[in-house]
Amino acid sequence: MKLQKIGFIGLGLIGGSIAKRLRILHKDLVIIATAGHAATIEAAYKEGLTDNASPCELSDFYDCDYIFLCTPVQKNMEYLRLLKGHVCDRCIITDVGSVKTDIHREVTALGMEAQFIGGHPMAGSEKTGLANAREFLLENAYYILTPTAQTDPAALEDFKELVASLGAIPMVLDYEQHDYATAAISHLPHIIAYSLVNLVKSCDDRQETMKTIAAGGFKDITRIASSSPVMWENICLSNQEQILRLIDSFCEELGQMRSAIAASDSKVLMEAFTSAKDYRDSLTLHANGTLKQVYELYMDLLDEAGGIATVATILASNHLSIKNIGIIHNREFEDGVLHLEMYDSESLAAAITLLKKHHYTIYER
Repeated sequence: MKLQKIGFIGLGLIGGSIAKRLRILHKDLVIIATAGHAATIEAAYKEGLTDNASPCELSDFYDCDYIFLCTPVQKNMEYLRLLKGHVCDRCIITDVGSVKTDIHREVTALGMEAQFIGGHPMAGSEKTGLANAREFLLENAYYILTPTAQTDPAALEDFKELVASLGAIPMVLDYEQHDYATAAISHLPHIIAYSLVNLVKSCDDRQETMKTIAAGGFKDITRIASSSPVMWENICLSNQEQILRLIDSFCEELGQMRSAIAASDSKVLMEAFTSAKDYRDSLTLHANGTLKQVYELYMDLLDEAGGIATVATILASNHLSIKNIGIIHNREFEDGVLHLEMYDSESLAAAITLLKKHHYTIYER
């Protein structure tokens, strides 16, 4: 299918990243957009990203091949109502939301199933807005597609090709299956992280002993509790049914662990820990997909002046850039006192080889 015109309603991080990639791939493609802030469209036009310098009217979207809804879920449903009957028959409307049930139910109620394919690019950043959009944001990221019962198979194949051209990996799921899966691998972990942080906060003493020594495992599993509270409030309310199912299942699992610990049942505990470790170790990592690849090492370091500077100098003199560096104050869960994170696997391998030559003890994850 030759693309002629694509529209974006909302042009933030995800929408902007998709538009940037499309502009590179299709020089003659007409890209139009509207957004809540006129300044966003003005910036996109100056960048050469859109063909309109001010927000479009909805009537301008009539002859689009695709319309990407890139606003919050409730707002996307408002736009669906406004677009009903005002787009051509060949136009496919899609969204980029992380929860699909609400919008699919709205599509069904509006009788727009033949023109809608749900979408969820599983990529993002803690930074938002068009200014942070990148043409390679979706590279190697899973892009979940949730067609309806009336989606034309040929239209679905065309959209899969479009998604693949963005560098993403298309995966087709039923919308309820999508929401249950994301509730398990994304929504519930965030709820657990928030709850665990609040538990530690409430249990801590006046001297903040727990906060002071928090490191290793605690920081690893609660990192995501730094995410936007507003966004996660919206997700919990939009995916309420599936999240509650998973919370109930998790409470049951936690109850079984409690029983095993209370009974000093070494066999059950070992089986549970081994099963979890084996499954976790089997997860495939993707640079911009559901799990972020981390290139890190831990190393012993003498407590002496200039110790960190020496390590940094050794790497820099060999043209190796450090992405992140930090001292591990609580080593209960980590080997080595110094944590280094590199940008890629080649840099990590070179750093390990180099530091070993200088007689440092290295612990790889």
